[in-house]
Amino acid sequence: MAYLIVFLGAGFGGAARHAVNTTAARMLGYGFPFGTLTVNVIGSIIMGLLTQVFVMRTGLPQELRLFLTTGVLGGFTTFSTFSLDAVTLWERGQWSLAAGYVAFSVILSLAGLFLGLSLLRLTGQGS
Repeated sequence: MAYLIVFLGAGFGGAARHAVNTTAARMLGYGFPFGTLTVNVIGSIIMGLLTQVFVMRTGLPQELRLFLTTGVLGGFTTFSTFSLDAVTLWERGQWSLAAGYVAFSVILSLAGLFLGLSLLRLTGQGS
């Protein structure tokens, strides 16, 4: 049942992401990823709000948490979860781990993307 809840939420989040991306492109052009930036910032703000609500109201059902965070926000942007993980480490006083997590996430993710592009380009299938 949890997978169905996440699946449904991710559909809503993905549709919302597409709406933000297309609206931003129409309004601001394609020269800069304004849609992605907007989605990442809004998603992180919403994750912060939801996290605090869940802390203050402990009786909320786990299914609601899954639907809203892993589902809707996961479909909207995974950057919100990345932000939550980094801030959680920071608030625990684990500053070095937080900094390392941020640095490694960005560096390794970019390297992974370049690797994926390069592998197909080297085989001639990425042209």
